[in-house]
Order: sequence, then C-alpha cells, then structure tokens
Amino acid sequence: MPVTERTWVLHATADRVAYITLNRPETLNALTPGQRDRIIALLADASADPDVRAVVLTGTGRGFCAGADLRGGAGSGERIAGDVARTLRLGAQRLVAAVLDCEKPVLAAVNGTAAGLGAHLALACDLVLAAESARFIEVFVRRGLVPDGGGAYLLPRLVGPQRAKELMFFGDALCAADAERLGLVNRVVADGELDKTAREWAGRLAAGPTRALALTKQLVNASLDSDRATAFAAEAAAQEINMTTEDAREGVRSFVQRTTPEYRGR
Repeated sequence: MPVTERTWVLHATADRVAYITLNRPETLNALTPGQRDRIIALLADASADPDVRAVVLTGTGRGFCAGADLRGGAGSGERIAGDVARTLRLGAQRLVAAVLDCEKPVLAAVNGTAAGLGAHLALACDLVLAAESARFIEVFVRRGLVPDGGGAYLLPRLVGPQRAKELMFFGDALCAADAERLGLVNRVVADGELDKTAREWAGRLAAGPTRALALTKQLVNASLDSDRATAFAAEAAAQEINMTTEDAREGVRSFVQRTTPEYRGR
C-alpha cells in the first residue's frame, strides 16, 4: 500500500482498545483495496496482541463506509472467467471474515452512512452502536448488482429472510432507529455521544475475560450453522479450554470470596 494511503486508515491503541478509523471523508469512506488490506492486517494484529482486548471500528465525517470504491473502473471492460469470484474471495469476503474471525470483540461505531460493503462491515461486528444520523443501505440493487461481502449470509441471520429480501430487493435507506427496531443495531445514541459511548462499551469489553469472550464469540457465530449435537459439543470444548485460563480461575475465586474480579486477558 502506498505510504500516502496509510492516513486513509487511522490506527491507535489506548487503554487496551485498538481503534481503527476509516479516514476518507470526502468519499464517505469508500474502501480502496489498500484500505481493505490494512484493516484486515490490523484486525489480525489485534487478535495476536495480548495487550489489545477490544477493537472499535468507525469512520470520520458523514460516512461510516460507503462500500467499495468503484471509481477505479470496476464493472467495465473485459474480464477473464473467474476474475469476479476471485476478487470477491480475496477482497470483500476476506474483510468481513476478518471481523467475524477476530479473536477480540469488535465494536462498530457507525457515525454516518453505511452502504453496501460498508453496511456488511458494520453488521459483521459483534456489537453495533449507531449515531442518530446513521443510515444503512443495501445499495447493490440500485447498481444492478448482487449483494456481496457476506450480506446474504449476515442479514437473514439478523432479521430473517423476509426482511432481508425487502432490504436487498428495494435498496431503501434504513434510518438508525429502524435499524435498531429490526435488531441490526444494539443501541442508537445522539451524534455527539457516539464516541463517548463507544469508548465506554469498549472499556467494559477490554476489562472482561478476553479468552472467554473470544470463545463465546466463536460459539455464537457458529450456532446458526450447527445442529444441536454439534453446538453442544463445541460448547463443552470451549468450556474445557476456558477453564485452563487465569481469568476463569479469577472469576471463580472472586465469586467464592465475594470480591470484584480483576481480569487480565489471560
């Protein structure tokens, strides 16, 4: 990625929280391939860094993310068979998978428009906060395109197939309040309160038992694709793994001794 593009994705760590901020406000934070790859790398770094215990994903300006930046000529010219599928596998799908597979809880602070891949990037996060001015748009139908970035996987699991089809067939903008009503958003807050609330929630996540949260995330994400026997087996395995952690021992100790637990993420 060219050095000049590094400022298009800002990264900072504070109080055990990694903040990833899309920073191309003039394009409503439409994603270039370089930005996409940097976000994927930062999420991988967060997973591997024991000093990072939560991640916040947000944007600058009026947009959270307007989707993939198509101004480079995507959709025009001749293509070799397999080009589109390969581009999706290595691009949008890899980005959404990086969020779903991140070993730390990922919180989306949706500050404005989240459209197309940008909407799916938010919905892949573990928790979603939205400013009152935020909008979610399944914009693909407006461009004559099929939803990508895992949209047809994520949306039905969040709102059911009928609602998912309505959003995808019409491509209407969904305001933050309606997104909360449908279950796409955990909480809607005033625009001026978004950053404060995101930091508070991220702080609570960072103070929690990190490995237990990671295992819980894996169980929940896999649950809708599993039968009961598989889900129960995964639950038992996760519990077995988690009981070897320092945080699990601290949680039990604090319960028995009636003290406040101090989790260290180990």
